[in-house]
Amino acid sequence: MLKRAVSLLLVVFALFLTSCASTPTSGLVPFADSKDGYRFLYPNGWTETKGNSAIDILFHDIIEPSENVSVAISKLETVKTLEEIGEPEAIGLRVQQRVVAPEGSGRQAKLLSATQKESGDRNYYIFEYAVQRLQGEPRHDLVTVSTNRGNLYTLSISSSEKRWEKVKDLFARVAKSFTIDE
Repeated sequence: MLKRAVSLLLVVFALFLTSCASTPTSGLVPFADSKDGYRFLYPNGWTETKGNSAIDILFHDIIEPSENVSVAISKLETVKTLEEIGEPEAIGLRVQQRVVAPEGSGRQAKLLSATQKESGDRNYYIFEYAVQRLQGEPRHDLVTVSTNRGNLYTLSISSSEKRWEKVKDLFARVAKSFTIDE
């Protein structure tokens, strides 16, 4: 009888601990674009908003409106895959110059890291940037890129530098969740 009670108590305790555990998707909501064939997770409580014509989708935090995640799709002219473009660090520097801090944008960026993720037969490069702005506070950006059918897909998620330590793990999960359908 005592063994059964202790066993039952251990099972209940284990279930309680399991339910408290953080999962890779906790605090995140799935988004899928079946027309353009991509998907990612974004933070719970964020809302979709209008971006400029170069942005396919844009979500921002209601409480911290400067925190946002967006996806842009652009046509590749001469190459079709990331490997044809170059190594992760070389592509990271190109993304820095053309997307994160293009000339005349009032921003300067420093590439902090460039990593590669494979999913199926597709490669994804994930870049981390520290961004200085002429006006406004410094920012921190994560950018994930991949290619499909002659297009470059770019997911960007951004936060102020002062909030970066608080959101970096969550934002890294968003950046890593980006996938393109076959």
